[in-house]
Amino acid sequence: MTATVTLDDLIHAWPASPQNLLQVLRTIQAHSGHVPPQAIDALVQQWGLSYTAVRSVVSFYHFLSFEPRGRYTVYLSDSVTDRMLGNEALLTQLCQRLGVAEGVTSPDGRVSVHRTACTGLCDQGPAGLVNGRPLVQLTPRRIDEIADLILSDTPLDAWPADFFAVHNPVWRHSLTLSHPIAPGTGLQAMLSRDADGMLQALQTAGLRGRGGAGFATWQKWQACRNAPGPRAITCNADEGEPGTFKDRMLLMQWAHEVFEGMTIAALTVGATQGFLYLRGEYEFIAPHLREVLAQRRNQGLLGANVAGSGQAFDIALHLGAGAYVCGEETALIESVEGKRGIPRTRPPFPVDRGYLGLPTVNNNVETFVQVAQIAVHGGDWFAAQGTAQSKGTRILSVSGDVTRPGLYEIPWGMTVSEVLQDAGAHDVQAVLVGGPSGKLIEASQLQRQISFEDLPTGGAFTVFNHQRDMLDVARQYTHFFAHESCGFCTPCRVGCMQLVDTADRLMSGHASAHDLERLRDIGALMQRLSHCGLGQTAAHPLLDVLAHFPEQVERRLVPSLHAFDLDAACVDMAHLPTAVPHRTENPA
Repeated sequence: MTATVTLDDLIHAWPASPQNLLQVLRTIQAHSGHVPPQAIDALVQQWGLSYTAVRSVVSFYHFLSFEPRGRYTVYLSDSVTDRMLGNEALLTQLCQRLGVAEGVTSPDGRVSVHRTACTGLCDQGPAGLVNGRPLVQLTPRRIDEIADLILSDTPLDAWPADFFAVHNPVWRHSLTLSHPIAPGTGLQAMLSRDADGMLQALQTAGLRGRGGAGFATWQKWQACRNAPGPRAITCNADEGEPGTFKDRMLLMQWAHEVFEGMTIAALTVGATQGFLYLRGEYEFIAPHLREVLAQRRNQGLLGANVAGSGQAFDIALHLGAGAYVCGEETALIESVEGKRGIPRTRPPFPVDRGYLGLPTVNNNVETFVQVAQIAVHGGDWFAAQGTAQSKGTRILSVSGDVTRPGLYEIPWGMTVSEVLQDAGAHDVQAVLVGGPSGKLIEASQLQRQISFEDLPTGGAFTVFNHQRDMLDVARQYTHFFAHESCGFCTPCRVGCMQLVDTADRLMSGHASAHDLERLRDIGALMQRLSHCGLGQTAAHPLLDVLAHFPEQVERRLVPSLHAFDLDAACVDMAHLPTAVPHRTENPA
C-alpha cells in the first residue's frame, strides 16, 4: 500500500451502506492485493457491520481474497474452448517463467497466477486477465513477453496495447445490429406513446427476455407497474455462461441503447433507481460505461427530470467479483445489495419484491437494446422476423471449432446447420446450444431450429469437431458447475461433487454400470430439488453425452461391463421434471 492512500481513504470513498460493501471490498482488493484484517476491522467499526457479514462476502467471490495476491495478479481462462486452444501448456509455461506455483504468490509479492472460469473472450482465446485488464489471443511467444514485462516490473500502461485489444467481430447483422438509435430518440418515442402505449408495443413485438427463460417482457413490466412503488430497474450484465460474449460487444459498442432501454423501462413502470450489474471479468468496460452515463446525465437523459418527463431516474454501475451464480436474477439482486450472491426462494418474484424489497424489473443487456429499438421502430417492425412464438432476432456467440468465431445476429427459426455454414464449421460432431446449462445436440440434429419452440438459447453456441472427446468436455463442464455452486442447498452442493466423482472415474476407466445408474438418479434429484437453475442443470452435460455419444463412455468401462445397456442408463430428459434455466428471466 502506498503512503499517500490509506485504508480509511478507500473506505471513506464510499457511503457507509451495506449496499456498498462489495464495491468497497473490490476497491480494497485492487489496491492492497487482498482484504487485510485491518480493513475488516475498519468496516465493522465504521459501518456498523458484523465480522461475519464482511468475511462471508470476501469468501464468496473468487476475485476477493484474505491472502495477498501478486502485484501482478494473472488469471488464465480455463473454459472448455480455452483448453481446446492449448491454455494448459500456456499456464505451465507462464508459471515456469515466473518461478511460481499456480495459485501461490511469489515470495517477493510480485506475481501470482490463477485459473478462472470463462472470461467472456471465447472468440479470441486463449485468454486471461491481469489486474482486471483482458489478455487476448495468448501464444507461447506472448506468454514469454508477458513474463518479461512482469519480471521487469513494467507498469501495465507501458505494456503493448494489442495485448489488451478486445475485438468484437460481427459476421452477420440483422434487425438489431443494423439499427443503432440516437441517444434520447427511444425515450421521446416512448413518451409520445405513454406507458400504456409502450407496453402495447412490447406486446405487439412479442419480445421475450434474452437472458434464457424467455418470459414475455411486457408482462414482467406490467406486473412491476401494478405493484406498489417505489420501484427499481436492474440490468443483468453478468454474462457468465461459458461460451457467451454477446453482451460484451453490446456494452462496448451499444451502451447508449442499453441505458436507453433501462430508462424506458423506468418511465414505463415508474422506477426511480437503476443498476447495471457488470460481471467482474468485464471490469475493463466499466470506464466506458461510466463515461456514457455521464454523457446521458449531461444531456438530460438521466437525473431529476429525464427527457423532460418530470420523472427522476438514474443508473449506478455495480461490479461483481467473480461468481457465476449471480447470473440468476435473485442472486444478482442479493449481490447488488452488497451481499453473497445466494439465490432467493421464489415467490415472491422480483417484480413484487426485488432490490431492497422494492418491485424490480430485471432484464438482460440484449433485451434492453431491443426495447429501445422497439420504442423507435414499433412492435410490428420487430415482430416481422422470427417464428410464431419467437419474434425478432437473437445474437449468438459462436466459438469452438469454427473458422470464423464471433457474433452472429440471426432471425429466430434459423437452423443450427445454417449458423454452422456461416461460421465455417466442418466435421461437426456436436453443438452446445445455450452453454453447459443448455442443450448438447449431435450431428444428426443439425436441422433443428434455434427458437423457443425447439432450441432456446441465452446466446452461447459452441461447436465441437470429431477430434474432441465429448466425455472430457462434459467432465470439464461438470467441474465448472461444482466450482461455481454457491453451496446453499444440499442437492446442488453434494450432487455436484458426486457428478464430479462420477465424471472423473469415467474418464480414468474406473466406472461401472452402477455409476451410470447412480448418475441418472443424481441428475433427476438435482433437477427436481435444487434451489436454483445451477443445480437443476448441472447434470445436463454428462447426461447429454450419455444420450448422444454412448460409445465414448462404453470404451472406458472395464471389459466385463461393456455389455451393459448404456441406453437404459441414459437419462431421458423428457421424462424428468421441467428445470428452470440457470439464467432465469423473472416469470412475474
